[in-house]
Amino acid sequence: MSEAQLSVNEGPFRTAREAIDWVVRFIPLAGIKPGLERMERLMELLDHPHRRLKFIHVAGTNGKGSVCAYLTEVIRACGYDVGTFTSPYIESYNERIRLNGVNIPDEDLLKVINKVKPLVDQVAEEFGQPSMFEISTVVAIEYFARTAYPDFVVWETGLGGRLDSTNIVTPLVSVITNIGHDHMEFLGDTLEKIAAEKAAIIKAGVPVVSAVEQPEVVRVVEEAAKAKNSTLYLLDREFRYETISTKENEQTFRFTDTFRDLPDVAISMNGPHQLKNAAVALMTLEVLRQYYALIVEDEDLLRAMKATQWPGRLEMVSQEPRILIDGAHNPEGAESLAAALKGTYSYNRLHFMMGMLTNKNHTGYLRHILPIVDTLILTEPNWLKKTAAEDLAGLAKSLLAECGRHDVEVIVEPDWKTGLEKLKRLTTQDDLAVVSGTLYLIGDVRSWIKHQSDSEKGW
Repeated sequence: MSEAQLSVNEGPFRTAREAIDWVVRFIPLAGIKPGLERMERLMELLDHPHRRLKFIHVAGTNGKGSVCAYLTEVIRACGYDVGTFTSPYIESYNERIRLNGVNIPDEDLLKVINKVKPLVDQVAEEFGQPSMFEISTVVAIEYFARTAYPDFVVWETGLGGRLDSTNIVTPLVSVITNIGHDHMEFLGDTLEKIAAEKAAIIKAGVPVVSAVEQPEVVRVVEEAAKAKNSTLYLLDREFRYETISTKENEQTFRFTDTFRDLPDVAISMNGPHQLKNAAVALMTLEVLRQYYALIVEDEDLLRAMKATQWPGRLEMVSQEPRILIDGAHNPEGAESLAAALKGTYSYNRLHFMMGMLTNKNHTGYLRHILPIVDTLILTEPNWLKKTAAEDLAGLAKSLLAECGRHDVEVIVEPDWKTGLEKLKRLTTQDDLAVVSGTLYLIGDVRSWIKHQSDSEKGW
């Protein structure tokens, strides 16, 4: 259906494009607005649609999207309808809200936004303008509750947990993947403070699955679970995994929990961190089996785990030359990316292009990346809060001098398309090119390469 055909008789917007433009205009205007009073009022005005749905609430610093992807794929394979809410998107806004892996159709998105727009305006007068993410959260709930009717909703937090708009729900199970240094201007300047924010998704009596590791973080999560009388399933205590084999596009591991043992699980996503993400997903599925009688046949589970993909995470988007994209944007993400590049991929020289937003720990990120690169191209995403390529270059050169590496070529190219062409020219048959940093850059690069590939094929 063409956009011109997408219209409704009632509501301020005639097309999905108009509706989306209205939602995203509040990124700079409303910014990030922690707090649940606007969400509570919107749910009240909509007659509490979130109470109709069964949520799996996923928080954490890294790995949330991958865990959501595993959960969605497996639950779908077991014959259930699954709604998924994730952020940010890679190519189109509709990716945020999916049913059985399919983006919300434009006509449904238009209908729901037209319904919620007057209510958002009312709440704006009462409590201040809801943010883009708050509006998107409301749209997702309304769509799932009154149009899509999924059996389960895989529900990813946006930022933190305690005051995140997704925390309006009471889930079947809460998941906290890990805790790292990100969004510290909102969540706190220590891992304990960040952990306390994310652990606030734990609800009374609701089981919790987590892969947090640092002792001080484990303590925070344990105390939060105890305070809510929630059973905690912790990695390396109630469940564990053992790596069997690792090669590009296939890793196998043994999974064991308090209920059973899976001796040979295969996944296609790359990097040692994906084994951990997969184990978290498997423990979550086991909790759903034991507490809520989710019917999961091993054959379906194993097939779905291997089939799971997640765009923008160690994704090979070109073979000639080999170009890998990854949305690592904080120190812990960079550490995982570096480990994967060293342990999974073979290459002669590594050419790396990155672009970042201003609110990230660039020093911590670069300390993991600089030791392994031969060329570093600094560029800028098409986004409001981008870090100047020159500033990143200055920091990178200072860190390289610190560690005595004078053989790394540093290239400054603010225009990411020009930077991408330079990256391609540098990358020979035996080399590997990587584009990383903010997902706003990754999404544009992925879409651009895909578009060029389709054009060459005449599609």
